[in-house]
Amino acid sequence: MKDKIKGTKNNHQGDTGGKNISKNHELENSEGIITFLGAPAGAGEEVFESCQIKGVIFDCYQTLIDIHTEEHRIETYETVSAWLAYHGVKIKPEKLWDTYIFKVQERMEDSKEIYPEIRVEEIFAEICRENSIWKIDEKLLGIETSRVFRAASIRKIRPFPQSIKLIEHCINIPKCIISNGQRVFSELELRYLGLYDYFDFVIFSSDVGYKKPDLRLFMTALKRMELELEPKCVMSLGDSYENEILPARKLGMRAMTIEEAWKQFELTD
Repeated sequence: MKDKIKGTKNNHQGDTGGKNISKNHELENSEGIITFLGAPAGAGEEVFESCQIKGVIFDCYQTLIDIHTEEHRIETYETVSAWLAYHGVKIKPEKLWDTYIFKVQERMEDSKEIYPEIRVEEIFAEICRENSIWKIDEKLLGIETSRVFRAASIRKIRPFPQSIKLIEHCINIPKCIISNGQRVFSELELRYLGLYDYFDFVIFSSDVGYKKPDLRLFMTALKRMELELEPKCVMSLGDSYENEILPARKLGMRAMTIEEAWKQFELTD
Protein backbone atom coordinates (compact mmCIF):
# COMPACT_ATOMS: atom_id res chain seq x y z
CA MET A 1 0.00 0.00 0.00
CA LYS A 2 0.98 3.64 -0.08
CA ASP A 3 2.59 5.54 2.78
CA LYS A 4 1.86 9.27 2.74
CA ILE A 5 4.22 11.93 3.95
CA LYS A 6 2.28 14.95 5.01
CA GLY A 7 4.31 18.11 5.37
CA THR A 8 3.96 19.49 8.88
CA LYS A 9 5.70 22.55 10.19
CA ASN A 10 8.77 21.53 12.20
CA ASN A 11 8.55 23.22 15.60
CA HIS A 12 11.62 21.76 17.30
CA GLN A 13 13.61 24.49 19.02
CA GLY A 14 16.94 25.14 17.33
CA ASP A 15 16.26 22.79 14.41
CA THR A 16 17.46 23.77 10.96
CA GLY A 17 15.42 21.33 8.89
CA GLY A 18 12.97 22.63 6.33
CA LYS A 19 15.44 24.89 4.53
CA ASN A 20 14.96 25.07 0.77
CA ILE A 21 17.70 23.22 -1.11
CA SER A 22 17.17 24.11 -4.72
CA LYS A 23 15.19 26.71 -6.58
CA ASN A 24 15.01 24.29 -9.48
CA HIS A 25 13.09 21.63 -7.59
CA GLU A 26 9.74 22.87 -6.39
CA LEU A 27 7.34 20.69 -4.45
CA GLU A 28 4.87 19.11 -6.78
CA ASN A 29 2.05 19.30 -4.26
CA SER A 30 1.28 22.67 -2.73
CA GLU A 31 0.01 20.98 0.46
CA GLY A 32 3.31 19.19 0.97
CA ILE A 33 1.84 15.70 0.84
CA ILE A 34 4.28 13.06 -0.34
CA THR A 35 3.54 9.46 -1.15
CA PHE A 36 5.88 6.53 -0.53
CA LEU A 37 4.97 3.15 -1.88
CA GLY A 38 5.41 0.45 0.74
CA ALA A 39 8.59 -1.57 0.28
CA PRO A 40 7.97 -4.98 -1.31
CA ALA A 41 7.32 -7.60 1.34
CA GLY A 42 9.54 -10.65 1.35
CA ALA A 43 8.63 -14.17 2.41
CA GLY A 44 6.99 -14.11 5.82
CA GLU A 45 6.94 -10.30 6.02
CA GLU A 46 3.78 -8.33 6.61
CA VAL A 47 2.77 -5.70 4.10
CA PHE A 48 2.87 -2.23 5.61
CA GLU A 49 -0.42 -0.57 6.40
CA SER A 50 -0.92 2.92 5.01
CA CYS A 51 0.17 5.74 7.29
CA GLN A 52 1.06 9.40 7.03
CA ILE A 53 4.83 9.59 7.30
CA LYS A 54 5.79 12.13 9.95
CA GLY A 55 9.55 11.70 9.93
CA VAL A 56 12.35 10.37 7.71
CA ILE A 57 15.72 8.91 8.76
CA PHE A 58 18.48 8.97 6.14
CA ASP A 59 21.73 7.05 6.04
CA CYS A 60 24.74 9.14 4.99
CA TYR A 61 27.32 7.44 2.78
CA GLN A 62 26.09 5.78 -0.43
CA THR A 63 22.68 7.24 0.38
CA LEU A 64 23.21 10.99 0.47
CA ILE A 65 26.90 11.04 -0.40
CA ASP A 66 28.59 9.11 -3.19
CA ILE A 67 32.09 8.43 -1.88
CA HIS A 68 35.13 6.30 -2.63
CA THR A 69 38.11 6.10 -0.27
CA GLU A 70 41.35 4.16 -0.27
CA GLU A 71 42.29 3.81 3.37
CA HIS A 72 44.19 0.60 2.72
CA ARG A 73 46.79 1.94 0.32
CA ILE A 74 50.29 2.91 1.40
CA GLU A 75 50.01 6.21 -0.49
CA THR A 76 47.46 7.39 2.06
CA TYR A 77 49.85 6.75 4.94
CA GLU A 78 52.77 8.29 3.07
CA THR A 79 50.85 11.55 2.85
CA VAL A 80 49.91 11.49 6.54
CA SER A 81 53.45 10.53 7.60
CA ALA A 82 54.94 13.41 5.64
CA TRP A 83 52.41 15.87 7.12
CA LEU A 84 53.11 14.64 10.67
CA ALA A 85 56.83 15.32 10.23
CA TYR A 86 56.01 19.04 10.24
CA HIS A 87 53.97 18.68 13.44
CA GLY A 88 56.46 16.97 15.70
CA VAL A 89 55.70 13.34 14.96
CA LYS A 90 58.24 11.02 13.34
CA ILE A 91 56.79 7.77 12.03
CA LYS A 92 57.30 5.87 8.79
CA PRO A 93 54.27 5.19 6.57
CA GLU A 94 54.47 1.41 7.06
CA LYS A 95 54.60 1.72 10.84
CA LEU A 96 51.79 4.27 10.81
CA TRP A 97 49.60 1.89 8.83
CA ASP A 98 50.36 -1.12 11.02
CA THR A 99 49.94 0.82 14.25
CA TYR A 100 46.68 2.37 13.16
CA ILE A 101 45.14 -0.97 12.17
CA PHE A 102 46.37 -2.63 15.36
CA LYS A 103 44.95 0.06 17.64
CA VAL A 104 41.59 0.09 15.87
CA GLN A 105 41.27 -3.69 16.18
CA GLU A 106 42.37 -3.54 19.81
CA ARG A 107 39.73 -0.94 20.68
CA MET A 108 37.03 -2.93 18.89
CA GLU A 109 37.94 -6.14 20.68
CA ASP A 110 38.06 -4.43 24.09
CA SER A 111 34.60 -2.94 23.64
CA LYS A 112 31.63 -4.59 25.33
CA GLU A 113 29.34 -3.52 22.50
CA ILE A 114 27.96 -6.00 19.97
CA TYR A 115 28.57 -3.48 17.19
CA PRO A 116 31.52 -1.47 18.56
CA GLU A 117 32.67 1.85 17.21
CA ILE A 118 35.83 3.87 17.84
CA ARG A 119 36.81 7.51 17.64
CA VAL A 120 39.51 7.79 15.03
CA GLU A 121 40.89 11.00 16.54
CA GLU A 122 41.68 9.14 19.76
CA ILE A 123 43.61 6.53 17.81
CA PHE A 124 45.70 9.14 16.04
CA ALA A 125 46.23 11.07 19.28
CA GLU A 126 47.82 7.96 20.82
CA ILE A 127 50.01 7.41 17.79
CA CYS A 128 51.15 11.04 17.84
CA ARG A 129 51.98 10.92 21.55
CA GLU A 130 53.98 7.70 21.19
CA ASN A 131 56.00 9.02 18.26
CA SER A 132 56.40 12.70 19.08
CA ILE A 133 59.86 14.28 18.87
CA TRP A 134 58.88 17.54 20.56
CA LYS A 135 56.06 18.72 22.79
CA ILE A 136 52.68 18.48 21.09
CA ASP A 137 49.01 19.00 21.87
CA GLU A 138 48.09 15.37 21.27
CA LYS A 139 44.31 15.90 21.42
CA LEU A 140 44.34 18.69 18.87
CA LEU A 141 46.88 16.90 16.68
CA GLY A 142 44.74 13.74 16.82
CA ILE A 143 41.81 15.70 15.41
CA GLU A 144 43.87 17.35 12.70
CA THR A 145 45.57 14.08 11.74
CA SER A 146 42.18 12.39 11.37
CA ARG A 147 41.13 15.00 8.85
CA VAL A 148 44.41 14.82 6.93
CA PHE A 149 44.05 11.04 6.86
CA ARG A 150 40.55 11.36 5.47
CA ALA A 151 41.55 13.92 2.86
CA ALA A 152 44.48 11.74 1.77
CA SER A 153 42.26 8.69 1.35
CA ILE A 154 39.38 10.24 -0.60
CA ARG A 155 39.22 9.60 -4.34
CA LYS A 156 35.64 10.71 -4.93
CA ILE A 157 33.05 12.56 -2.88
CA ARG A 158 29.86 14.22 -4.09
CA PRO A 159 26.19 14.37 -3.13
CA PHE A 160 23.77 12.16 -5.05
CA PRO A 161 21.62 14.56 -7.12
CA GLN A 162 18.71 12.12 -6.77
CA SER A 163 18.93 12.33 -2.99
CA ILE A 164 19.01 16.12 -3.03
CA LYS A 165 15.75 16.04 -5.00
CA LEU A 166 14.36 13.50 -2.52
CA ILE A 167 15.17 15.79 0.41
CA GLU A 168 13.24 18.49 -1.43
CA HIS A 169 10.20 16.21 -1.43
CA CYS A 170 10.57 15.83 2.36
CA ILE A 171 11.31 19.48 3.02
CA ASN A 172 8.45 20.14 5.45
CA ILE A 173 8.75 17.15 7.77
CA PRO A 174 11.30 16.24 10.47
CA LYS A 175 14.30 14.39 9.10
CA CYS A 176 17.64 13.28 10.44
CA ILE A 177 20.75 11.31 9.56
CA ILE A 178 22.06 8.24 11.34
CA SER A 179 25.59 7.54 10.16
CA ASN A 180 28.24 4.94 10.90
CA GLY A 181 30.66 7.77 10.44
CA GLN A 182 33.28 9.72 12.34
CA ARG A 183 32.00 13.13 13.40
CA VAL A 184 35.55 14.52 13.31
CA PHE A 185 35.44 14.57 9.52
CA SER A 186 31.98 13.36 8.45
CA GLU A 187 30.22 16.44 9.80
CA LEU A 188 32.61 18.63 7.82
CA GLU A 189 31.89 16.64 4.66
CA LEU A 190 28.15 17.11 5.13
CA ARG A 191 28.68 20.83 5.67
CA TYR A 192 31.07 21.19 2.73
CA LEU A 193 28.59 19.47 0.42
CA GLY A 194 25.77 21.70 1.65
CA LEU A 195 23.73 18.93 3.25
CA TYR A 196 24.13 19.29 7.01
CA ASP A 197 21.75 22.17 7.65
CA TYR A 198 18.84 20.51 5.87
CA PHE A 199 18.47 18.01 8.72
CA ASP A 200 17.11 18.52 12.22
CA PHE A 201 19.98 16.54 13.72
CA VAL A 202 22.71 14.06 12.83
CA ILE A 203 23.68 11.04 14.92
CA PHE A 204 27.18 9.68 14.38
CA SER A 205 28.19 6.26 15.68
CA SER A 206 31.49 7.73 16.87
CA ASP A 207 29.54 9.85 19.38
CA VAL A 208 28.09 6.87 21.21
CA GLY A 209 30.59 4.02 20.82
CA TYR A 210 28.34 1.68 18.87
CA LYS A 211 27.10 1.59 15.29
CA LYS A 212 24.29 0.38 13.10
CA PRO A 213 22.51 -2.00 13.09
CA ASP A 214 22.28 -1.31 16.86
CA LEU A 215 18.63 -0.50 17.53
CA ARG A 216 19.51 2.16 20.08
CA LEU A 217 20.53 4.56 17.34
CA PHE A 218 17.09 4.36 15.77
CA MET A 219 15.37 4.55 19.16
CA THR A 220 17.32 7.73 19.90
CA ALA A 221 16.25 9.22 16.58
CA LEU A 222 12.60 8.39 17.21
CA LYS A 223 12.77 10.00 20.64
CA ARG A 224 14.41 13.16 19.36
CA MET A 225 11.73 13.40 16.67
CA GLU A 226 9.13 12.88 19.41
CA LEU A 227 7.78 9.96 17.42
CA GLU A 228 8.78 7.08 19.72
CA LEU A 229 5.10 6.21 20.13
CA GLU A 230 4.49 6.29 16.37
CA PRO A 231 7.35 4.33 14.77
CA LYS A 232 5.11 3.16 11.91
CA CYS A 233 4.92 6.80 10.81
CA VAL A 234 8.70 7.07 10.31
CA MET A 235 10.54 6.02 7.15
CA SER A 236 14.16 4.78 7.15
CA LEU A 237 16.16 5.16 3.92
CA GLY A 238 19.59 3.70 3.22
CA ASP A 239 21.72 1.48 1.02
CA SER A 240 22.20 -1.43 3.45
CA TYR A 241 19.51 -3.97 4.29
CA GLU A 242 21.38 -5.00 7.43
CA ASN A 243 22.08 -1.50 8.71
CA GLU A 244 19.06 0.57 7.69
CA ILE A 245 16.18 -1.65 6.61
CA LEU A 246 16.15 -4.54 9.06
CA PRO A 247 16.66 -2.60 12.34
CA ALA A 248 14.04 -0.04 11.35
CA ARG A 249 11.48 -2.73 10.63
CA LYS A 250 12.28 -4.45 13.92
CA LEU A 251 11.14 -1.27 15.65
CA GLY A 252 7.95 -1.09 13.59
CA MET A 253 9.18 1.62 11.25
CA ARG A 254 8.82 1.70 7.51
CA ALA A 255 11.96 1.25 5.44
CA MET A 256 13.17 1.07 1.86
CA THR A 257 16.49 1.29 0.08
CA ILE A 258 17.53 4.64 -1.29
CA GLU A 259 17.37 3.28 -4.84
CA GLU A 260 13.76 2.20 -4.24
CA ALA A 261 13.00 5.74 -3.06
CA TRP A 262 14.64 7.21 -6.17
CA LYS A 263 12.50 4.95 -8.35
CA GLN A 264 9.41 5.84 -6.35
CA PHE A 265 9.79 9.50 -7.26
CA GLU A 266 11.32 8.81 -10.69
CA LEU A 267 14.47 10.69 -9.70
CA THR A 268 17.41 10.56 -12.09
CA ASP A 269 20.99 11.83 -11.96
